[in-house]
Amino acid sequence: MAENFSFDAYAPAQIAQRVNDLGVAKTRIPLLSQAMLGMLAGAFIGLGALYFVIVQSDASLGFAAKRVLGGMVFSLGLLLVVVAGAELFTGNNLLAMAWADRKVSTAEVLRNWAIICASNFVGAFGLALIVFLSGHPAMNGNAVAQTYMSIALAKTTQPALNLFFSGILCNVLVCMAVWMTLAGRSVVDKLAAIALPISGFVAAGFEHSVANMYLIPMGMLLKAAAGAPMPLSGLLHNLVPVIAGNLVGGSVMVALVYYVIYLRPKKVPAPPAEEVRHAG
Repeated sequence: MAENFSFDAYAPAQIAQRVNDLGVAKTRIPLLSQAMLGMLAGAFIGLGALYFVIVQSDASLGFAAKRVLGGMVFSLGLLLVVVAGAELFTGNNLLAMAWADRKVSTAEVLRNWAIICASNFVGAFGLALIVFLSGHPAMNGNAVAQTYMSIALAKTTQPALNLFFSGILCNVLVCMAVWMTLAGRSVVDKLAAIALPISGFVAAGFEHSVANMYLIPMGMLLKAAAGAPMPLSGLLHNLVPVIAGNLVGGSVMVALVYYVIYLRPKKVPAPPAEEVRHAG
């Protein structure tokens, strides 16, 4: 019980064990709860993206100020996921650690990723539809709407290879943010752990699949309302390589790396032959 009142952060090896245990627990959540928590996460990340777009629509800000401030406010999304409770596909890529430790099966991991990714899309798209109908994009003399459409166009026309590697870099930072929240014991700790990695990936323009599930449909809705619809193929052109990149970044470059460092079974060195003879 005393540990519950400690102000010390968990050590990296302890974080690894917590991530491992949490991965097992996540695969045991009932299906309906998984889907609902996934929809919440999609909406939460969408709210962070909405906040980001407001900053981006301000023409009075310089490039660096827009990117850094936009990244900081985007952190709202992951803070809501972590503190309020939700299931986010990109963060759940850390389940690869429990899989490598043989605590969960391949089928359990893939099922979780599929359910959470799909429900994240439902939540993000649902938020986009509500925000579109609310009239919010007309803010700042319609500059918010123009920013959404510009972002969506840029995201749907980038080369797939760029999107893939941008997705890797994004989810390395996202999963490191999630990893570090598990070092903390308070909401303030979690906010501090989230702010810099998340603002860093947003400022750098890296690709987050769930954020794109909000931003691109919003741009598509606004384009359609303006009489210049965007093809659905643009959404798939973005999401397929970005999801693949996010998977590699979170699962391989964070979860499996830390598994090898902290949880991989260590071989016990055999005693020298001279000692074995004496023992006999």
